[in-house]
Amino acid sequence: MKALIQRVTQAKVIVAEQEVGAIEHGILAYIGLAPDDNLQAAKRMIDKILTYRIFENNNDPEKAGKLDQNVQQVGGGLLLVSQFTLMAKTDKGRRPDFGAAMHPAAAEELFAQLVAYAKTQHADIATGQFGANMQVASINDGPLNFILEVV
Repeated sequence: MKALIQRVTQAKVIVAEQEVGAIEHGILAYIGLAPDDNLQAAKRMIDKILTYRIFENNNDPEKAGKLDQNVQQVGGGLLLVSQFTLMAKTDKGRRPDFGAAMHPAAAEELFAQLVAYAKTQHADIATGQFGANMQVASINDGPLNFILEVV
């Protein structure tokens, strides 16, 4: 399982000209699922995202400018977007190979479980729409982007 996370000042997902999910200050997380991923891996990924320290501590002058707070500590939102293209093999040729991505039916079920777990761990959770053609708009703060992996 892979996640591309971005610290954002705002982010939203639009499907068929309708906003389906949005957050203000927080993390936009694109989630890629592999065939052998399971609920335990999904829980580890959510736990990692929610506790990953990518926000500055504005309350402690000694830690000013240091990334030492997580999204929960700063009261930020988490926007989860399923993104099978994160699993693409790109090491050969000029076209991505998506064979390393989980089958869509299984991925939809696991992604729903991942979202359900995230909602038990954090109050401000939003999502895109699985399998839809989504337009994602965000203002990346930093910019800060990290690729996280769990097995």
